[in-house]
Amino acid sequence: MEKCTLQSRFIQLLLEKNEHLNLTAVRAHDEAYLRHVEDALAVYGLFDFSGKSLIDVGSGGGLPGIPLRLQDPTIRLTLLDATAKKVAFLQSVCEELGLGDVACIAARAEEQARLPGFREAFDVAIARGLAYMPVLCELCLPFVKLGGFFLAMKGAEASQEIEAAQDAQGTMGAMGGIGTLGIMDTLGGKMRHVLPYPLGDRQHTLVVVEKVAHTPPSYPRKWAAITRSKRLHL
Repeated sequence: MEKCTLQSRFIQLLLEKNEHLNLTAVRAHDEAYLRHVEDALAVYGLFDFSGKSLIDVGSGGGLPGIPLRLQDPTIRLTLLDATAKKVAFLQSVCEELGLGDVACIAARAEEQARLPGFREAFDVAIARGLAYMPVLCELCLPFVKLGGFFLAMKGAEASQEIEAAQDAQGTMGAMGGIGTLGIMDTLGGKMRHVLPYPLGDRQHTLVVVEKVAHTPPSYPRKWAAITRSKRLHL
């Protein structure tokens, strides 16, 4: 099938399963295509994904990972989600769409990022609407190799979240004390680009963070510690 036909089929499968798994708030095919596929394709136009290993953290219904992989077969894609039923759906979708080389994994990001073959193993980690930026940094940057990138897909107002991820105030260090660096720097990340792009009548933002140093071995922490230390920003 052509790429656009495969993308449309993906949206159809997503909406069919949505009644049972709550994969998207959108119910109409055309709106879902705009909000999900065209959103991913807009990001594809802003960053060079070709030939890169990509982990989609908190993938849910396969977004944005599956539309990106359908657009570019050279992407080596891993879909990660904590809900086993959603991962089973992702596996079935990949099989139907002929994406046999896509890895679908049911696990929590903060646990999977500590395993060999996953820790600092990917060229790119991407997340779409999963959590507040300081939390996203801790969930995603440990997966990224040196010189790689963490991409956060955000709405129009991303500046406050970015500031929170870079701000040392309220950021708990690995030993429980107040850190002198923001969580992004602590984890080895450096802000590179904040790229706004239109999607229909809305404005979205792609936040690009480069991995410039190794993530300390004490990160990521357990989920309770991550959310507790970010309490000033939630």
